[in-house]
Amino acid sequence: MKVTVVGAGAVGASCAEYIAIKNFASEVTLIDIKEGFAEGKAMDLMQTASLNGFDTQITGVTNDYSKTAGSDVAVITSGIPRKPGMTREELIGINAGIVKSVVASLVEHSPNVIVIVVSNPMDTMAYLAHKSSGLPKNRIIGMGGALDSARFKFRLAEALGCPQSDVDGMVIAAHSDTGMIPLTRLATRNSVPVSEFLSEEKLAEVAEATKVGGATLTKLLGTSAWYAPGAAVSAMVQAIACDTKKMFPCSVLLEGEYGLSDISFGVPCIIGKNGIEKIVEIELTAAEKEQFNANAEAVKAVNNLL
Repeated sequence: MKVTVVGAGAVGASCAEYIAIKNFASEVTLIDIKEGFAEGKAMDLMQTASLNGFDTQITGVTNDYSKTAGSDVAVITSGIPRKPGMTREELIGINAGIVKSVVASLVEHSPNVIVIVVSNPMDTMAYLAHKSSGLPKNRIIGMGGALDSARFKFRLAEALGCPQSDVDGMVIAAHSDTGMIPLTRLATRNSVPVSEFLSEEKLAEVAEATKVGGATLTKLLGTSAWYAPGAAVSAMVQAIACDTKKMFPCSVLLEGEYGLSDISFGVPCIIGKNGIEKIVEIELTAAEKEQFNANAEAVKAVNNLL
């Protein structure tokens, strides 16, 4: 399998590193617009191969999409990252132009590619990728929910004082500080509802900490996070490469599912060799449904700025 990662910055390089270390891809191509940057990152990563025990070949290229030809999966991380105080939505003007150009270049050289969108505002960028590429809906996936759910499980385990391997939970709706919905009602510790261990007040705190997880890291780091986003992407790429049928909440084009249409929005999906294999419709409470629909309207308002 060949994987292209567009953008050799912190998120893109982390993504390439995790994919290589897991050793399921034969080739990873890093591409960036900055002269020599992707080549340098690729060389640095390849010099870890004997130490980390992987055989994946990582190559870097400056802005030559012909070198991405034959990619099975492409990950778009390019665009400007958030700075402290910025919302993901404030990035739309610059990142929309970048994503549209990148998608066109990828599809030109790899018409059968599955695209994973990381660039923010992620739901809107995934929607733009659908509208500008003409690719079928199963082959464009927005990453956000996988990352948000990992952050949710981190916060749940922290509150429970238990290993993260004990915990399961999911975040749906928009990949934004105000738009995501951590489903505390369905979260479990070894199949036992977490509400058996944590009060409603504590669960509300966990949900809030999850929603501002990206902003918290941006404030601490001075820019967007990269380790967890890179790991989230690599897990999704692995599900495609190995056809695992793993379920991730991710941003997918909805055409009537959950009562929504003409929007890319975060819902649970089965991921396999064809990309989105199935959209899983779960029963939401009246309150969750109301919040879900309100958050969808907020995303559509951002989409209208395209």
